[in-house]
Amino acid sequence: MKPSIVLYKKISADLLKRLEQHYSVVQFNGITAENRTQVYEALEQAEGLIGSGGPINKELIDHAPRLRAVSTASAGFDSFDVAELSRRGIPLLNAPAALTDTVADLVFSLVLAASRRVVELSNRTKAGEWDGNAPADWFGLDVHHKTLGIVGMGRIGLAVAQRANLGFDMPILYNARSQHAEAEERFGARKCSLDTLLAESDFVVVILPLSDQTFHIIGKEQFAKMKSTGILISAGRGPVIDEQALIEALKDGTIYAAGLDVYEKEPMAKDSGLLKLDNVVTLPHIGSATAQTRYDMDALAVENLITALSGETNEFVVNAKDLKKS
Repeated sequence: MKPSIVLYKKISADLLKRLEQHYSVVQFNGITAENRTQVYEALEQAEGLIGSGGPINKELIDHAPRLRAVSTASAGFDSFDVAELSRRGIPLLNAPAALTDTVADLVFSLVLAASRRVVELSNRTKAGEWDGNAPADWFGLDVHHKTLGIVGMGRIGLAVAQRANLGFDMPILYNARSQHAEAEERFGARKCSLDTLLAESDFVVVILPLSDQTFHIIGKEQFAKMKSTGILISAGRGPVIDEQALIEALKDGTIYAAGLDVYEKEPMAKDSGLLKLDNVVTLPHIGSATAQTRYDMDALAVENLITALSGETNEFVVNAKDLKKS
């Protein structure tokens, strides 16, 4: 008899078939208030859990006494109770490698859109405001040769540095907990304090996971240290930015513009102050949202679960260090 797993997202037929070769699959389209009871019943026999996002909390984990592995088709894992999974010896695996280049592409599209005022000027053109000439007050800022600072030099940060340095001849600064030899050797990146990065960068790209340490790491005090021509790009987790402080900084000219793909609350409120500003580009958290990348994320999540339930491990085990302690 095949081991049972719970799949709580839609995946392509070939990936579902791959899972069914190994397991008895109980599938749900998300975990909702309407199906929660059925999900909990299925989890009673489940050895694996695979989907995307959460919340995967203690209450849910309590209903899965046989659970041996959890795999998410996402890079972020702040909606998972990692501590509880670790306490029970259950590995959590994520899928960051599948989305690196796609998110980096989007980050750089935000750099270009915010600096050259692409969305604002497209809207003005569509509204019939263009008379054949671009007036000086429609001018934007250059990107090439400007300094780009990266807060959080992980896989995506490295890919952004590659695009910036090799594509636009931009000097790279970065702030991270540890030295990143590859970024320094390949792209001449320079590690510095957050204050130095804020003061010297023309673009501040924040790509951080959410934790107690990173919550509101960029706020009023940090915006005041940026150049008045500085542009903030946020594409990691929204709550690392103090959104109200950002709105004020954009309104009063403390910084020039922002490009955002993530927010403190998602979806953002329809009356959010961000939506009233011309100098902010707002996207609906689509960093990894291409058909190929989403397929690749699902495929990696499937392989991760198979690996973990086979008793093996790989580089995508989020809580590997904690599991060694337990």
